[in-house]
Amino acid sequence: MENNLIIKSSFWTNFFKTPQQKDTLSKVFLSSPIFSKLKQKDIDTIIKSMHSRVYQANELVFMQGDPGIGLYFIIEGKVNIVTTISDNKQYKLVELESGDFFGELALLNDEKRTSSAIAATDTKIAVIFKPDLDEFINTYPSKGILILRGISQVIATRLKNMNEDFFNLYLNTYQQNKEKGNGND
Repeated sequence: MENNLIIKSSFWTNFFKTPQQKDTLSKVFLSSPIFSKLKQKDIDTIIKSMHSRVYQANELVFMQGDPGIGLYFIIEGKVNIVTTISDNKQYKLVELESGDFFGELALLNDEKRTSSAIAATDTKIAVIFKPDLDEFINTYPSKGILILRGISQVIATRLKNMNEDFFNLYLNTYQQNKEKGNGND
């Protein structure tokens, strides 16, 4: 994937798009481990804070190094999560689709984005910005705990999967080196 994949950003124009239907957002939220423990009325309250965005294929959602400011839910379409490393080439980490979400770490810290998100197809996204979610959590602390537990569950699962991937890669590399006579017993 080349750097010229990103053709434009409609960050400003997206502020004027019409909101997604409430039923679609509710279904996506209730299927997410972040919000699955909430009641419908709580979901309805959060949806009022959501912002809709529409992206064309190959359009930048956010760039690696940008401040993390929100959590994104894919309502329709696909998004590639890519990272740029020292050789200045982009590498696709994952392709997400309708019902998936990304950017959850932005809700917990004030760090910069570790990857870029690029629409792979024409895509509709709902985003909740950190200040809006923080306000909900401060107003409804018991429900906020459920959300934070959901975020923790997502992060723990992703870390577990990453550890398994790393260990499998390590074992495969070790086995290959051993077969070549380079392994240490």
